[in-house]
Amino acid sequence: MKIKVIVHEAEEGGFWAEVPAIPGCATQGETLEELLKNVHEAIEGCLSVEVDTPTAETDRVLEIAI
Repeated sequence: MKIKVIVHEAEEGGFWAEVPAIPGCATQGETLEELLKNVHEAIEGCLSVEVDTPTAETDRVLEIAI
């Protein structure tokens, strides 16, 4: 799977990155190598969040755009 990552230069030095496809997924690093390692960890962490399965017939799962 490929995913786009936007890399920014930080004002105080180093870099920070965000993953537009995963809202709230961002990280930083002093070097590009460190940033790349941290991006992999951030994506894994963001995607590993457990979501409870609906249990009652009245529960619904909705996908909305915000």
